[in-house]
Amino acid sequence: MEKSEPRRRSSAARNWPFLAGFVAAERRLGERAQAGGRLTAFAYEFLRFGVKQGWACLFAGLICALLIGTYLFYPPDAALTRYDFLTLAALAIQVALLALGMETWEEAKVIALYHLVGTAMEVFKTAAGSWIYPEASVLRIAGVPLFTGFMYASVGSYIARVWRLFDFRFTRHPPLMLTLPLAGAIYLNFFSHHFMPDLRLVLFAATALLFGRTLVHFKVWHVHRSMPLLVGFGLVSLFIWLAENIGTGARVWLYPSQAAGWSPVSAAKLGSWFLLMIVSYVLVTLVNRPEPMPEAAPAPGSDPRAVGEPIS
Repeated sequence: MEKSEPRRRSSAARNWPFLAGFVAAERRLGERAQAGGRLTAFAYEFLRFGVKQGWACLFAGLICALLIGTYLFYPPDAALTRYDFLTLAALAIQVALLALGMETWEEAKVIALYHLVGTAMEVFKTAAGSWIYPEASVLRIAGVPLFTGFMYASVGSYIARVWRLFDFRFTRHPPLMLTLPLAGAIYLNFFSHHFMPDLRLVLFAATALLFGRTLVHFKVWHVHRSMPLLVGFGLVSLFIWLAENIGTGARVWLYPSQAAGWSPVSAAKLGSWFLLMIVSYVLVTLVNRPEPMPEAAPAPGSDPRAVGEPIS
């Protein structure tokens, strides 16, 4: 029987038409790097990794730029409040990314789901006094400005985009029938720990049990590299915590400890962001189902079409 040719993912330039114009230039650059020897190829792959990460952070980066820009330059006496401007600007970014083909409708669905999940938690947490939004606004639910949902959505946008950009494959990934209840328990604990014992240590243990042996394989250029998925969760959580320091530094929201003056967000929040990352990741798997890594990967350079694909 004749073996069928392995299914190959389409270049993300087909998913993001905005990238199509860069394909030829990137192909030439990749060919030069490959011809320059191992050191040049390594430097190019490292650069390529950074560019892909930057593209994955597009939505989150624009939101972060808005938070900083409005803190520094938004006129305090403007008829439109700063929070309402942030809401309208975030909505405009979302529409523009879709219209320009810089974001897919699949990603938009994930972002919409995150908006709902994030806003629900924000309404509860602000009512419980976990943090506050110190400025006035019209576009709000209870004490929560509507742009806050976009901040949560930026995490979902990043995961969905980085998944496609790096052609994620997995080894020993737990099934959805186990990860979905874990995500639900984590989300519920963010509410219930105000009334009953905090179960986060149990949830950390359950996360380690489910994902402890899982490897994520990511393709930067020709071949897939690999790392423990839990390490990836930890790294992303760290960057979210750094972004949270930017958000509180720009006085978008404040924790009780920051009411008298800004101070860095407690490192203990890293644990909360790590658990929220699990919720975020599992929600994305509802759209992007984890694919196993083939046992025998092709040798580096065996597929010349891989050179010059900006995103596979």
